Amino acid sequence: MDHARLGRSGLQVSRLCLGTMTFGLQSDESTAVAILDRAAEGGIDFLDSSDAYPLGGDLSTRGVTEEILGRWLHGKRDRFIVATKCFAPTGPAPFDGGNSRKHIMSAVEASLRRLQTDYIDLYQLHGYDRNTPIDETLGALDDLVHQGKVRYTGCSNFLTYQIVRAVGRSETLGLARFDSVQPRYNLLFRQIEREMLPFCAEEGVGVIPYNPIAGGLLSGKHERSAPPGEGTRFTLGTAGGMYQQRYWHDSEFDTVDQLGQLAKQAGLSLVTMAVAWVLANPAITAPIIGASRPDQLDASLAAAGLTLDNDLKQQLDELTHQYRMGDAPR
Repeated sequence: MDHARLGRSGLQVSRLCLGTMTFGLQSDESTAVAILDRAAEGGIDFLDSSDAYPLGGDLSTRGVTEEILGRWLHGKRDRFIVATKCFAPTGPAPFDGGNSRKHIMSAVEASLRRLQTDYIDLYQLHGYDRNTPIDETLGALDDLVHQGKVRYTGCSNFLTYQIVRAVGRSETLGLARFDSVQPRYNLLFRQIEREMLPFCAEEGVGVIPYNPIAGGLLSGKHERSAPPGEGTRFTLGTAGGMYQQRYWHDSEFDTVDQLGQLAKQAGLSLVTMAVAWVLANPAITAPIIGASRPDQLDASLAAAGLTLDNDLKQQLDELTHQYRMGDAPR
């Protein structure tokens, strides 16, 4: 497994990152352990989590994923780069969520406890908080870096202007700067190519995209003529509706059919081709791959050692250009 620098930092991370948001709901702990073992065997040493996981849960399940990850990391913590996030509500009070100093300081302590570690390699804001001044948020993250509880900082689900403003304020104030951003990116969602990726490439911000196979739609296993299958991302708890809204449309199914033909002609699995396409963008540091079973990782792991043929890459770009402009037909 090749490694890459995270943004302009000196941190080296594996070119694939394992996402853990299925752990604790879609995947029980024994399955999660098997997935982690398989990822480690495949050379992945970069693990991403959040205090909001497992995906599809509610307040009663917040933090379960970190607890599972913490138990697995026992005795081998120093061999892995651990990333987690805060922002989502973790309790009933108004101050139990968001990016205020109070919540960040409480959230990081809770994550450290659940992960059974005394530091987090990459601590990320899971969303943008319009009710908290960005200077307050950045100041809290900077304090955590100086305290040694956090090594690097980043964000997820920020719009481009929000990242630009945060980077600008941190540089103006002399605070720890975002080393990475975690946006959605795949063959069916390419809008970040227009502004976010050029900014990140120019300013040295690492990009760790999630949904490289569009929640599983780019596996080619789903049928438009049937409702989403139980146990998939498209029916998962509180998240199923969100994933259907993102991808469960005739235009996306049409594109997946065409992509499947290209993959077949190239002798590749559709998943391998889709992840390799994300990796081919020079602005990308490490796509976040996920699974609900360990065998599902194999096709994604195969992408780490694959360089797409130039003609195939061009065909994929042209076929999915509509998703770059954000005007895919519905």
